[in-house]
Amino acid sequence: MPPSPLQRWLTRPWFLTLWCVVAAFGSYGCMYGFRKPFTAGSYEGTPFGLQLKTWLVTAQVLGYMLSKFIGIKVIAEMPAARRGAAMILLIGAAELALVLFGLTPPPYNAGCLFFNGLPLGLVYGLVLGFVEGRRMTEIFISGLCASFILADGVAKSVGATLLNCGVSERWMPGVAGAIFAAPLLVFVWMLQQIPIPDARDVAARSERHPMTTAERLGMLRRHGLRLLAIILVFLLMTVLRSVRADFAPEIWSGLGIRNQPAVFTQSESWVAIVVILLNAAVVLVKDNRRAFLLALGMSAVALGMALLALAGQHRGVLPPFAFMVLLGLGMYVPYVAVHTTIFERLISLTRERANIGYLMYLADAAGYFGYAALMLGKNAFPSGESFLTFFIRLCVWIFGFAFVALLLAYAFYARTLPRQQAITAPVETLPPVLAGE
Repeated sequence: MPPSPLQRWLTRPWFLTLWCVVAAFGSYGCMYGFRKPFTAGSYEGTPFGLQLKTWLVTAQVLGYMLSKFIGIKVIAEMPAARRGAAMILLIGAAELALVLFGLTPPPYNAGCLFFNGLPLGLVYGLVLGFVEGRRMTEIFISGLCASFILADGVAKSVGATLLNCGVSERWMPGVAGAIFAAPLLVFVWMLQQIPIPDARDVAARSERHPMTTAERLGMLRRHGLRLLAIILVFLLMTVLRSVRADFAPEIWSGLGIRNQPAVFTQSESWVAIVVILLNAAVVLVKDNRRAFLLALGMSAVALGMALLALAGQHRGVLPPFAFMVLLGLGMYVPYVAVHTTIFERLISLTRERANIGYLMYLADAAGYFGYAALMLGKNAFPSGESFLTFFIRLCVWIFGFAFVALLLAYAFYARTLPRQQAITAPVETLPPVLAGE
């Protein structure tokens, strides 16, 4: 059967790149329309001695966290042919949970958000599977990552706008999800049209496979301890970006900016543009070792910049908008680098029989476990301080620890990684640092 006109167009590199970026950005961005709009609400009340919004955020995070542990197996083993249908079923289940959220009185509707977060946590790995293992993967995944930077603010703006239009806090999340349903179907269709990696992709980045249990355990034995510092940094950035995202109205209010829904999108737009350009540019580095170390170094610089922004805010020399943008850059540059480059180039360099989804879900499971623990323990902090004070203190500690961990990771990998662009030998003949000896 001759190829369709679309299939012929997708053989052109520039068109394939544009198509993949739009499909990845759009599909995952629409997922945020089912996950984040509820955070634009204030949800007043303190059932069982804890703020209602904290109950709601924690419930969704617990569901999302559990899905990350489930995804370590499910995403690693997912056949390519089932990804599109799985995405639609998962997001449909999440929307059903939002409808139940509107029907259930508080605080018991927090349970509905648990079942909303549970399926949504698997969507990222499904989208990632369509675009990994290619010469242009950094650009493709940068488009995907742009969605969770920019779409977070867009989803909040949609939620805040619906509230301003008179939609109740209980029904606003379900209405917002319905708005994103139709474009989601279009973007999932686009993902399904993406061709498999060609021979040049495989030669440059290695072939990607569904992983058996034995292969997952074997990779952990060879690399587990050496990934600890990177996963720790990812955990810390997950915690911080989640706090900043879920409590953005409270943070902006503490900075003196209130009742301006557009500020969420405006600030995240600047963050998204800079972060995506920086991480996508790494695709120009063909040598996998150099690209891997460049991503680590760039991430360390971003963390240092965030620490300087905190110092500037403390001294009163940074306006609120610039402060939030610089913090966003500091946390998102390393966070996105793990998605776009660090795990991608590590697999390419070592030629492991693996996929990024497996490594990402190991890191995500740790990250959301940390965030869930923070949310459950937040009530132990002094009750008299503002949320902004809590957030700034949290930033100082997290950016400081992450900066040190990333410097240690860079020093270790710069000393031990082989200097070839790619390793084609079997695992048994790899250097000791890669063979796990």
